[in-house]
Amino acid sequence: MKALVCRRLAENFDGVGLDEVEAPVPGGGEVLVRVEAASLNFPDLLMLEGKYQFKPELPFVVGMDLAGVVEATPEGAVLADGRPVRVGMRVAGGAKTGAFAELAATPSAGLSEIPDGVSYAVAAAYPAAYTTAQVALIERGGLKPGEWLLVHGASGGVGLAAVDIGRLAGASVIATTGDPKKVDALKAYGAEHVLVVGDGFRERVKELTGGRGADVIFDPVGGDVFDESVRCIAWGGRLLVVGFAGGRIAEVKTNMPLIKGFSIVGVRAGEFGRRDPEGGRRVRETIWRRLAAGETRPLVHTEFALADWRTGFELMRGRGLVGKVVLKP
Repeated sequence: MKALVCRRLAENFDGVGLDEVEAPVPGGGEVLVRVEAASLNFPDLLMLEGKYQFKPELPFVVGMDLAGVVEATPEGAVLADGRPVRVGMRVAGGAKTGAFAELAATPSAGLSEIPDGVSYAVAAAYPAAYTTAQVALIERGGLKPGEWLLVHGASGGVGLAAVDIGRLAGASVIATTGDPKKVDALKAYGAEHVLVVGDGFRERVKELTGGRGADVIFDPVGGDVFDESVRCIAWGGRLLVVGFAGGRIAEVKTNMPLIKGFSIVGVRAGEFGRRDPEGGRRVRETIWRRLAAGETRPLVHTEFALADWRTGFELMRGRGLVGKVVLKP
């Protein structure tokens, strides 16, 4: 079968290639899925350079999120919601690696049945981004109706999911982007206000919130964005550290959270589910129920054949998208 394999860690994706490899053999608790679509996440890019907190053993098949059809399943295998897995079932979810391939062996407990009427591409774009946003904003951030939510990196997959979840939670959403061309798209998606961060955002956030500042700040960027966020967070606010897409890991002097009474909250959605299995089940059930009801709106920016993977990777690295890139074997 064909699979996108990382054989060495390198910049510019030089250690990655589309190879012919043996089909995976499912291990304990795994099912075999014929992959119909797989979505790209920023951690996928970081893993290729050894810059992500999870460092898979080389060589490995790239990709976290997939959607497809169950080809084979051991007796007794169950989905994330506890229901039995059946051959022929449409499922989505995934693991830390293995999605960018024609076949994937993946833990059944990380899979959910795709709701009727939801395409493979949309289902593949959904799990990691919306799980992260739900864990960050609701489980860790305690976002309440009527609060001000500031979402950085809002045009990416996880940022857009945070805008969506914030909207559903009844928050007033302020989205930031580095590209003026994305303002209209973010407003159409549900952000009440969109700020272009090239000229800073601190004073504008204070102005929009009547001097209060943002109650919850969703930050997958880090660096200068984190630094400025500290200056426009409300008393009692929660600054959610989701990632470091900007490249620099920020630091803060502890007198700032003391004086302003805010909390810095680390978010690792996968670790949240592992340490709190009941909480993880609650998050998964919530996001998939909302997708089935049409309440959440995952956005696929574009789809590429697996053979055109480099174009999709370059698009994500260049921040030239609104939503998710999906690859189709």
